[in-house]
Amino acid sequence: MRKLALLIITIVSLEVFAQSPGIRRSATPDIAKPKLVVVIVADQFRYDYLFRFQSDYKEGLHQLLTRGAVFVNAHYEHFPTYTAVGHAGLLTGAYPSVHGIIGNTWFDRETGKAVPSALDDSVKEVGGSGGRGSSPRNLLVSTVGDELKISGQGRNRVIGISLKDYSVILATGRMANAVYWFDSRSGGFVSSSYYVPDLPAWVKEFNAKKPADRYRGMEWQGTRLSAEAGPKLYGMLEFMPFGNELMEEMAEAAIKAEQLGRDQDADLLMLSFSSNDFVGHSYGPDSKQVREVSLHTDRLLGKLFRYIDAQVGLSNVMVIFTADHGVAPLPEVNAERQLPGGRIQFNLVRNAVQQALQEKYGEGNWISSAPEESIYLNWELIKSKKLALEEVTAVAAQAAETVPHVFRVYTRPQLLSGSAVADWAGRRLMNSFSARRGADLHVLLEPYFFFGAGRTTHGSVWGYDTHVPLIFMGAGIRAGQHYDSVAMNDVAPTLSALLGIETPSGSAGRILKEMFVIR
Repeated sequence: MRKLALLIITIVSLEVFAQSPGIRRSATPDIAKPKLVVVIVADQFRYDYLFRFQSDYKEGLHQLLTRGAVFVNAHYEHFPTYTAVGHAGLLTGAYPSVHGIIGNTWFDRETGKAVPSALDDSVKEVGGSGGRGSSPRNLLVSTVGDELKISGQGRNRVIGISLKDYSVILATGRMANAVYWFDSRSGGFVSSSYYVPDLPAWVKEFNAKKPADRYRGMEWQGTRLSAEAGPKLYGMLEFMPFGNELMEEMAEAAIKAEQLGRDQDADLLMLSFSSNDFVGHSYGPDSKQVREVSLHTDRLLGKLFRYIDAQVGLSNVMVIFTADHGVAPLPEVNAERQLPGGRIQFNLVRNAVQQALQEKYGEGNWISSAPEESIYLNWELIKSKKLALEEVTAVAAQAAETVPHVFRVYTRPQLLSGSAVADWAGRRLMNSFSARRGADLHVLLEPYFFFGAGRTTHGSVWGYDTHVPLIFMGAGIRAGQHYDSVAMNDVAPTLSALLGIETPSGSAGRILKEMFVIR
């Protein structure tokens, strides 16, 4: 009896303790598992476009801004801020140092060749000319889509669509049912033999209607399209909102044909709208063309949301809207503002490095490759001269730093040892360095300066390139603005929690619990 009395007292005491002030059971998010997750990336959609043009948004973006959780301080924490890198990080939650996609292209020392991030000679394009294919084989970790397929033992549907192959492939992952992208040679959507042996009947039917041909002779912002169907017409569509229109139509066709969101096994639809990027590069972020393509994106998302609501019910859907990077202002526009900025020829850096090494160590081709403004030194030459790689790299870095408007130069030894982590810029470089795939020198320019002769570009560690929109909209999401700092690596673990699946293998983010409605 004494033992029974002690047990009763213990149970009562524990219950009282649990109900005492300051001691509470964990709050539970009031959120149901979505039937469909739609991840929308507007390529090169800077954060400030959300609010700069907000008064003219009436449809999809207006819906996101008023019904969604808007994270106003979301940044990519890597370098370079390129398309392949941003898409790879989004649904893996990993940094480039882990997921392996360190650029749109990098240099492979073993083969002596450039490596485009998603190009794969072992597979073929499906639905087009049957040429070189693309795959996610360079991606070293799993994605949310992969983990969803594993969790559901293959029952869940995972589909990706974009104008660019590498964008959608690296975000959607290895286990997707299929990934499709626009082929500017045929004017239709194609895939890869990595995913499917042949295009499904619904894609063939979509392509057979020749949707791209209806834009013959049309004009946008003073540019007139070719009056004839063919590659010339199809290639130009990507540089206008018309490319995004084809994407949205393809998305509707996929939702219907693949029966996305129609059962209790959650599905994932990954969409990357690329025309925003083509327009931004051509005209710059302050142009009327960027404003127009942003307003067009608003209308297009409104159309997509209405279709999803009719097919699935938006109450059953979780929508995530974001971008893969921003973009720098045109130097000419900055000059009018009395702000710094300019275009730098990368050959200035390359020549400075070559000359310095040649003067100090003798004749030879000291640079093996320099893709995307990173320098791979000639290790064989260094070895043949019995030189220390660390010493040669230091000399090369000092030479690169003499070029006007170079902010910093990070070296392989610094990044390998961790000594580069002195501030946020160094951390972004450390997050991105791959010992196997990385270069010997990484050159950062001062704010508003960039390499190249084009109108404008992106790729830096500065806010205008790293700061992007991030909005979650769906049942159980608390609408409003959230001001705490957020890394884009947080998207993948948050989605994983919402779906009740394992976090992707390389994920480094946290769950954005502050946006949940709590009961």
